Amino acid sequence: MSAIITEKFRQHNANQFHESFTETSGNSYYLFLGKATGFTTATTGGSDSTPPTPGDNPQDEFRAWDSMLAAKNIGSSDIKFAIPRRNWSNGSTFDMYQHNYTSSNTTTSSASNLYDSTFYFVTSDFRVYKVLDNNGGTAYSGAEPTSTSTAPFALGGYILKFMFTISQSDISKFVTTDFIPVATDTTVSDAATDGKIETLKVTAGSGYTNGTYYAAVYGDGTSAGTSSGAIVRITVANNAIASFGLTAGTDTTMHAGGAGYTFGYVNLGTGFTFSDTALSSASSIGSGSGGAIEVIISPDGGHGNNAITELGGHYIMAAITITQAEDDNFTTGNDFRAVGIVADPLLIGTSTVATASTFRQTYVVKMASSSGTFEADEVISQATTGALGKVVEWDSTLSLLYYQQESYKGFGTNVTNGGYVAFSGANLITGGTSGATGTPSTDTESVTLANSTTLTLTTGYATPELQEYSGNIIYLENRKPIQRASDQTEDIKVIIEF
Repeated sequence: MSAIITEKFRQHNANQFHESFTETSGNSYYLFLGKATGFTTATTGGSDSTPPTPGDNPQDEFRAWDSMLAAKNIGSSDIKFAIPRRNWSNGSTFDMYQHNYTSSNTTTSSASNLYDSTFYFVTSDFRVYKVLDNNGGTAYSGAEPTSTSTAPFALGGYILKFMFTISQSDISKFVTTDFIPVATDTTVSDAATDGKIETLKVTAGSGYTNGTYYAAVYGDGTSAGTSSGAIVRITVANNAIASFGLTAGTDTTMHAGGAGYTFGYVNLGTGFTFSDTALSSASSIGSGSGGAIEVIISPDGGHGNNAITELGGHYIMAAITITQAEDDNFTTGNDFRAVGIVADPLLIGTSTVATASTFRQTYVVKMASSSGTFEADEVISQATTGALGKVVEWDSTLSLLYYQQESYKGFGTNVTNGGYVAFSGANLITGGTSGATGTPSTDTESVTLANSTTLTLTTGYATPELQEYSGNIIYLENRKPIQRASDQTEDIKVIIEF
């Protein structure tokens, strides 16, 4: 049995995800950074130079929580529909829009479906155009297009349709080397006609009688097959049917595009071609052979009606900026290697879905006294309890040690048996590399951090702010290490394909 997942299904899922950011009872999404410690073959697999591919399994989701550093809410203004970026360049060959590509009817670039093809491009000034005709699969040859006309126009040997211009704000936030945001231009949309025929595919043939002819487009369009429906203006020159274009008298053109067509046919036989647009004076194009005119059906709503669906916008881009320490919740004293999205996480110890802007996800212990300087990523141990962990950051000014306990032997669990023990009490904590030591405080207090956020410690300790393993991690990506700094801002873009 043969089956496919259709573009409409992908778009439906992308739409549902997009809507969930604004619905009254919508979801709460957070982008998180994680994995301050290195990738190793003995733990995660891979290395910092060749990060491992995350597994789609419960183990990797649990481990993502264990190594999570902090999370920031993704708002509706942080997401856009997106499409792969295809840059215009003179001399490049682009595919053309066609409604019936298959594995046996491929594009110029041999793609078997429209949305894998290069039937649109973006220019240097971020205008996006759809290619309605690519001159028989030849290279574009001419100036870079700039027109924003709602009507198709010819340039560089191609026939193009202006779709939209990417706004300056979207350029700054959402444009990447591989993807661009996609949006519908309302002026273009308002000018679109559902089922209008705007392009043709012509096979020239030979032996026809030179001249100008008119033929109705039969099919299911409004007044199809009559002078009130779509009409093709046929030019025969050098005894062959001229290729499709926009110049009457030189090209075979659309005299009238009609409306409402989901299929259409042009009959070149005797009695179906005429010398006038009223289709009242029959005129045969002669006894030639091999010629044909194929009607190209426009997408739902007509070309330009909905740029997102027409250009294959089944991608959602999330673009989030992490500004320095972000409410003191994002460490600037260490690097990160994992980026993910978690949906509907809970506040720790509750059944309440998180809604605040940012959350810290490390453990913290305040030292009543300390000696030496704890180093990022070193193993810390608490001899009395047997607890093990790794340092994320040491705030020597406030005597706060931020740490994690990943579920790897020697990282956060017992080296021998893998058992987990939490740090607790006033038992001495020692840095395995630095030799630094600290005695945890037993006070319950609130500490004001560098950016005025208040950290509450209970008998010297603070837990992560989100409940581990709650919600659903719907995206997880491992990257090479990215070092953070106190004056640093990261623009993180995540592409989700449906």
